[in-house]
Amino acid sequence: MSRALGRVLVVVPTYDERDNLAPLVTRLFAAVPEADLLVVDDASPDGTGELADELAAADPRISVLHREGKAGLGAAYTAAFAWAREHGYDVVVEMDADGSHLPEQLPRLLTALQDADLVLGSRWVPGGSVVNWPRSRELLSRGGNAYTRTLLGMPLKDATGGFRAYRRSVLDELPLAQVASQGYCFQVDLAWRTWKAGYDVVEVPITFVERERGVSKMSRDIVLEALWRVSWWGLRRSRGRRAVRVRTQA
Repeated sequence: MSRALGRVLVVVPTYDERDNLAPLVTRLFAAVPEADLLVVDDASPDGTGELADELAAADPRISVLHREGKAGLGAAYTAAFAWAREHGYDVVVEMDADGSHLPEQLPRLLTALQDADLVLGSRWVPGGSVVNWPRSRELLSRGGNAYTRTLLGMPLKDATGGFRAYRRSVLDELPLAQVASQGYCFQVDLAWRTWKAGYDVVEVPITFVERERGVSKMSRDIVLEALWRVSWWGLRRSRGRRAVRVRTQA
């Protein structure tokens, strides 16, 4: 049964994304004008935080959360979730600042969330795709997700993706204080916790476009963190069968 969404907050963590931020904001509000935006800036040396403040001064839908330094994706989102709770939002959307997540596809995720608790924008379900990725990057992502499915027994095709929408009530129930993951492993961690808790998870196909400006935050350390954490979780998890609904929606 469909459920109302309520107030929607889009969270965009930033670090040196000055060239990408303003175009993203324009496209986001063209696609979902009723949403609000929270920019979480980790003291970007290129002035991204200052630009975010200028945009916020011109549009009441925009807020900025300044942090003292680069502390990782997980810490940025955890701070944003607390901010969303304090300000009474009902839906929290995660979106990258670099243009790889197309704002025009956000309405699709929000529509699917009417019948779900967590919606993942998925590159690896039928209808999903990536643009301008080298073959090595695609193999790394596909292989990492296959490894995650095998080790954790979680039937998600794209647990590592960062374009997703949560009902805030789900985030309120997750033990976020126990989440130590940073980097992109944070996405796996939260998806796994949500799935294990019995919430309804839906994957919606998206097109992921490699950034045109700026430098990717992907690194060897991020990959290694995800590898050892997923391996450790897989060794510790219970192999009991579960009957939790995971769906793919076109």
